[in-house]
Amino acid sequence: MKIIQLLTFLIVSVCVQAQSSIEWIEELELDKIEPHSKKTFWLKMLDNGMSQPVCIPIIVLKGEQQSPVLGLTAAIHGNELNGIKIIQELAEEIDVSQLNGTIIAIPGLNGISIPQHRRRYVDEEDLNRNFPGKVHGNRSQQYVWQINNKVLPKMEYLIDMHTASFGRVNSLYVRAKLEDAVIAKMAKLQDADIILNSNGLPSTNEQISATRTMRAEAMLKGIHCITVEYGNPQVFQPEIVKRGKTGIKNLMNWLEMTDEPIDLNDEVVVCKKSYWIYVQEGGYLDIQVELKQQLQKGDLIAIMRNPFGDILNEYYCPEDGIVIGKSSNPINMNGGRIIHLGILDK
Repeated sequence: MKIIQLLTFLIVSVCVQAQSSIEWIEELELDKIEPHSKKTFWLKMLDNGMSQPVCIPIIVLKGEQQSPVLGLTAAIHGNELNGIKIIQELAEEIDVSQLNGTIIAIPGLNGISIPQHRRRYVDEEDLNRNFPGKVHGNRSQQYVWQINNKVLPKMEYLIDMHTASFGRVNSLYVRAKLEDAVIAKMAKLQDADIILNSNGLPSTNEQISATRTMRAEAMLKGIHCITVEYGNPQVFQPEIVKRGKTGIKNLMNWLEMTDEPIDLNDEVVVCKKSYWIYVQEGGYLDIQVELKQQLQKGDLIAIMRNPFGDILNEYYCPEDGIVIGKSSNPINMNGGRIIHLGILDK
């Protein structure tokens, strides 16, 4: 027993020492980081209810030159974990002695919700719908304001890393403004199943509101940004992680940050638009289609039954398309989601 207690003490001591060796900062200053180095930081965002700092992890990989600066932000929603694993493995694999430019990687942007196994922020707000935030706003607005002022201005290119939400599953797909040549190239370099043409920018009236996404905010700042949906929530998916790293390495090659060969997916499908199909009654939903399945108008996509097993409704595909995402929860009430249907750009 004493040996076990001693070993436990030593392990905890090593972990605490490793954590304490990471620098705590109020601001990320790239100019002060030496070339060909890897640095880890805790960046303070705000204080919690015990007057303790709430911080987010920052990994900076800096090569010979500071520019270009590629940002990787994972888990603005607390259940979007695949992006965290992608960043962790990528940071281990990149050789900073051979790197040109800088990578700012954040393996966990929502410092409150991730350890609580929550998607939304502590006030039940969606952080990704609160940009640009407010310096004197409510809890979520102040947190977003910190992201908007401490993180985004440091980046020139950004991959905004997401997954599906609870109760849903996703293919690996990209949302990007394909009318922008640089952003379109960023999207096509990802090892994605589907690329969805999505403007992302708010209308003129919305540009003065606090309801836009981080991708929209980044583009308004002149940052070349795409959103990548890496599979499913609250899990690490090895295949998705591997493909996510491939896409980022492809982009780094194109930006001349590395000379690692590009590995393109020739089977990627491009969609001009997409939308969710919803149920019109409550019950037990049995979805008949799979992710990435191409559908024709009239194909059966789902059957709704009551608790006794009686069929209440059958749902059919309204037009030709492809399954981008779908519900994974059989229990649905009125307005529940069935599938996310992408309409192919022919």
